Amino acid sequence: THNLPPGLEYLNQLDQIIIHQQVELLEAILGTETSSKYEIKNHLGQRVYFAVEENGCFDRKLCSPIRSFTIRIADNTGREVIRVIRPLRCNSCWFPCFLQELEVQSPPGTIAGYVVQNWDPFLPKFTIQNQSKEDILKIIGPYATCGCFEDVDFEVKALNEMTTIGKISKYWSGFVNNVFTNTANFGIQVPVDLDVRIKAVMIGACFLIDLMFFENSLDGL
Repeated sequence: THNLPPGLEYLNQLDQIIIHQQVELLEAILGTETSSKYEIKNHLGQRVYFAVEENGCFDRKLCSPIRSFTIRIADNTGREVIRVIRPLRCNSCWFPCFLQELEVQSPPGTIAGYVVQNWDPFLPKFTIQNQSKEDILKIIGPYATCGCFEDVDFEVKALNEMTTIGKISKYWSGFVNNVFTNTANFGIQVPVDLDVRIKAVMIGACFLIDLMFFENSLDGL
């Protein structure tokens, strides 16, 4: 573990990561968009990180699902251990040369990997890359992401797209578990021996999927 990026030792023994969005009172009552805040927990509901999105009011109001952002992820001591950076890019299959790309740093300033959207006319597809931009894993979502208020799974696959090794799941507000409350919740399941840097990139992928497909969903109803 002495070779791990500082703070990522928490991920070393995890094969399940829960991301729970915190909703500000003003946003819940008035619908006013505020910077997103998240708790990142283990399968027991114990917080291992918390995250805060940074961007401008202009981005949140006018660019909502495609907005640029920086998400700073800190451990329970307040030390920033992961930084997720998303530039403003296109969110349409009609512009395959300018699709989504997300950079994950750990520690901040050092590249851990990337999430790159792949063009497909029917399915949401992404590639997980390491710090050298070498392809490591694929993420393939369902044709319909609304789910009719059921859980929605994005499968994590090997590069051949034949073997499923995990998933990123969107849990709707009907999901019964004392870890959750009536807000946006996601679960990441990956092999426990997956490189912790790639686990950090998977957290970044979860944030990207949330904004691209569920930002304007009916969560919380």
